[in-house]
Amino acid sequence: MTATAWAPPTERLEQVRAFMNERVLPNEHVLDREDDEAQALVAKLQDEVRGLGLWAPHVPPDAGGTGTGFLDYAYLNEHIGRTVWGQLVFGCQAPDAGNAEILHLFGTAEQKERWLFPLVAGSIRSFFSMTEPEVPGSDPTTLRTRAIRDGDEWVIDGHKWFSSGAQGAAFGIVMAVTDPEADPHARATQIIVPADTAGVDVVRPITVMGHAGRGWTTHCEVRYTGVRVPVTNTLGGEGAGFMIAQKRLGPGRIHHVMRWLGQMQRAFELMCAYSLERETFGEPLARKQTVQNWIADSYAEIQACRLMTLDAAHKIDAGDEARVEVSAIKFFAAKVLGDVIDRAIQVHGARGLTDETPLAHMAMQARGGRIYDGPDEVHRQVVAKRILKAFASGERWHFS
Repeated sequence: MTATAWAPPTERLEQVRAFMNERVLPNEHVLDREDDEAQALVAKLQDEVRGLGLWAPHVPPDAGGTGTGFLDYAYLNEHIGRTVWGQLVFGCQAPDAGNAEILHLFGTAEQKERWLFPLVAGSIRSFFSMTEPEVPGSDPTTLRTRAIRDGDEWVIDGHKWFSSGAQGAAFGIVMAVTDPEADPHARATQIIVPADTAGVDVVRPITVMGHAGRGWTTHCEVRYTGVRVPVTNTLGGEGAGFMIAQKRLGPGRIHHVMRWLGQMQRAFELMCAYSLERETFGEPLARKQTVQNWIADSYAEIQACRLMTLDAAHKIDAGDEARVEVSAIKFFAAKVLGDVIDRAIQVHGARGLTDETPLAHMAMQARGGRIYDGPDEVHRQVVAKRILKAFASGERWHFS
C-alpha cells in the first residue's frame, strides 16, 4: 500500500475539523438536552453543513450524498465522531446511514425515489427492525417475526426491540421470516414498512443505562400485528434478508469504529490536558508513573485502532468485504474505547463521573459498543474460524 493510497481528504478534512471545533462542540451542552432548542439548533447546523458541501459523507453523490469512499470517510469520522451529535449534524447517523446504504445497493428505482433520496436529504428518518427480545440478536437465523404472502401484500406479525430511532420515523426496514422451511440463511426477507401503517405499534423507548432519549436516540420496542404492505416493498428479493443484513452490518460496524476513533482521541486529549493541570501531593498528575503508563498505552492502542481501521477501509474501497479485518477492529476497538475513556475518568477523579466533562456520557455510550452489531465474543469467533479455515485448507494466512 502506497502513502498516496492512505492520504486523507485534506481540504474536506480541514472543513470538517473546523466546523466541529467552532460550531458543534461549543454547542454540545445544548444538544445534550435533546429538547426543542436542541432540535432547532440541529436543523440550523445541518443547513450549514449542506452549504459547505459536506452533507451525508457516507454515501456517494448518486445516492444524494457527498461520499468519496470508506478511507476518506474514516478520516472525516475522527472529527465527526468526537461527539455523538456529529453524525446527526452531518447527516450520517445510525440507523439512517445503514438503511441508506442498503436502499442504494438493493432498492428499486421506485423505492429509492420514495425512501432513499428523502432519507439521505434528511427530510425523513428511518429505523431498522431486526432484533427480537425472545431470541439472541447475535443469531438472526432464529428470528420469529413472520411475513406471510396474501396476494400482492405481505402480512407481518412479530415483536421487535432495539429498533433505534423508531419514534418519529417515516418508515422501518423489517426483517421477517417469509419461508421457515428454507435454508436458515434464506428464510428471512427485508421489507420496507411505512411507520403509519395500521398494526405498527411503537410500544416504548427502552431506557438504556438510565438514558431514554428523544426521537433521534431512542431504542424502541415495536409490535407488528397484521401489518399489511405491498409486496413491492420487498427489499432486494424474497429470502435475501440475511445477505442484506450482512451487507448492512459490515459497513455499519466499521462506521462505528471510525466514530469511536474520534471518541478515543477526545478522551485521550482530556486525560493528557487534565494530568498536566491537576496537582496532587505537590506535583502534576502527569509526573505520576501510573498516569504516564496510561497515556503511553492509550497512545499505542489508539494508533493501532487507527491503522487497522484505515487498512480495512482501504480494502473495502478496493472491493474486498474485509470480513476478518472488520470483525477484528470491532472487538479490539470496542475494548480500547472503553479502556481509554475509563483511564481518562480515573485521571479526572470524581469530576470524571459528573457532567462537568463529556467523559461520563462517553463511557455510557462506549459500553454498548461491545454488544451492538455483534457482541465481542461472536466477532472473535468469526476471526478465529476464518483464519483456521485458511490454515486447514493448506493456505498461509497473510497479514496484509
